[in-house]
Amino acid sequence: MLNRRSFTGLLSAIAATSVMSGTVHAQDVPVAKDVPVAKNVVLVHGLYADGSSWIDVIPYLQRAGLQVTVVQNPLTSLADDVAATRRILALQDGPTVLVGHSFAGTIISEAGNDPKVSALVYVAARAPDAGEDFGALAAKYPKPPASAGVIKKDGFFWLSEEAFLRDFAGDVEPSRARALYAVQGRGADSLPATKTTTAAWRVKPTWYQVSTADRTINPDLERFLAKRMNATTIELDSSHVSLVSHPKEIADLILRAAGRKQSQ
Repeated sequence: MLNRRSFTGLLSAIAATSVMSGTVHAQDVPVAKDVPVAKNVVLVHGLYADGSSWIDVIPYLQRAGLQVTVVQNPLTSLADDVAATRRILALQDGPTVLVGHSFAGTIISEAGNDPKVSALVYVAARAPDAGEDFGALAAKYPKPPASAGVIKKDGFFWLSEEAFLRDFAGDVEPSRARALYAVQGRGADSLPATKTTTAAWRVKPTWYQVSTADRTINPDLERFLAKRMNATTIELDSSHVSLVSHPKEIADLILRAAGRKQSQ
C-alpha cells in the first residue's frame, strides 16, 4: 500500500487524468458580502481519504493568491482530528476559510469557531448541530449504498475496494480511483458517532456543495443540512468525491467564500 508521502507525488503525476463530466446546477455563486477577504484556506479531509484528496483543488487556490494548508487527520477520534485542525489554524496569519469534505464537516463544525475563521465551506459534508445524534438524523433518509461496503477490524473501519470505486469515487477515472483507494485513512470505530459540542455554522458565514449522485451521504440529507445552516449552496452532478471530479467548481466555491473572484 502506498503511504501518504509517496501518494502525493503520484497524484501530482496523474492530476491531469480525465474524469467523467458532470453538471453544475448553480454556476453563478456571488462573491461573499460582509465577509473579510481571506488570505488563507485550510482544507480538511474526511473518512476513507487523506489530505492528498485535495491535490487538484489546491493549484486553483494558490493561483488566486491564497495561502493553502491541508490538515492530515489521524481519524483516531474527533478530539484528535479537531486538535490537528486547530494546530493548523494557529499557524494562519489573518482571515482563513476553513473547508471540510465528508466527515470533516463534523470537524470544522467543532473547530470553526476559531476567531481566525472567516467562513466555512462544506463539500458534500456532514454538518451536525451541537450535541446532535447525527446517525439518528441520517437514518431518516435512505441508507447510502457505500454503507454496505464498510469493513471493520481491530477497532478501525474502511471501505472495500468495490465500494470505494463504485460508491465513493464512482465518477473518477478507475486508475485514479484505485490510487485514492490505496491511501484511504482508517477511521476509529467510535469516530462517526462522537457528538460535537458546538456548531460553528450557526455563527459563521457558510457555503455548501451538494453532490447529486452521492452514494456515500444521501443527497437529500446534504440538501437538508445546507438549508438548515442557510448556506450559499451549489449542486454538482458528482459522486461523493467532488473535490476530485470537479476541482475547479469546488475551488470557485471556496474562492467565493474567501471574497475572491473565480479561478483561472
